Amino acid sequence: MEYSTQRRSSKYMELNILFPDPEGPGCCAILLTLVSYLLILCTLPFSLCMCIKVVQEYERAVIFRLGRLLQGGAKGPGIFFVVPCIDTYRKVDLRTVSFDVPPQEVLTRDSVTVSVDAVVYYKVSDPVMAENNIEDYSRSTRLLAATTLRNVLGTKSLADLLAERETIAQQMQSSLDEATDPWGVKVERVEIKDVRLPLQLQRAMAAEAEAAREARAKVIAAEGEHKASRALKQAADVMNESPSALQLRYLQTLSTISAEKNSTIIFPLPIDVLSHFLDK
Repeated sequence: MEYSTQRRSSKYMELNILFPDPEGPGCCAILLTLVSYLLILCTLPFSLCMCIKVVQEYERAVIFRLGRLLQGGAKGPGIFFVVPCIDTYRKVDLRTVSFDVPPQEVLTRDSVTVSVDAVVYYKVSDPVMAENNIEDYSRSTRLLAATTLRNVLGTKSLADLLAERETIAQQMQSSLDEATDPWGVKVERVEIKDVRLPLQLQRAMAAEAEAAREARAKVIAAEGEHKASRALKQAADVMNESPSALQLRYLQTLSTISAEKNSTIIFPLPIDVLSHFLDK
């Protein structure tokens, strides 16, 4: 059994050698590659100027040989080798890129039209996927960010939009990151910059806030008067228990008036004296 399996595998290997993979490079591609290498050898050392390339620390080079992606993934940073005439390469920047999402007119869940803009930070996590899976990852990410902003804000009310900016930003980031992952793009951060309300709505909200503040002020004033009246009642009960306390209050009032340096003269007259004359 093992012997038959080995024979079958050896036959498959022979067939692969005689009939190569149809998706692999053909005879023409192999011939062009050999000619390119011969030209490089014949024109040494001048050909090195066209063969040796350099990419920066924050860049990667994706190489295509005769239209096919070269094995080994992206090259860099540093020096890498290309074959003229058959190799083409594209540089991909791995640094974080930020862009402003244009103001979007959004209708909230409670039927209020607002204008919202945001800023998005992203970077390329896989250069090979960014070049092979999408035509222009930068433009596509910008368009997707504008669409996601409208979709997310359309499910929120105006109160949620004004009070939960961080939650909305995190929801947008997760949605964008999930959508751009097949493109080799990583969305790092999303921030809501500004929420512009219609002028009439701003006036209505200002009037509502002013009315609420006046109502709270009236309630606080009423509570203060209520507490003051209770305190006055308690003070009157204490003075009623001691007649001399009223005389002391008279003297304290005179002391307060005299400290103000005015021309008012007050003569305290006991009520008992007046009642004596009134009885006659």
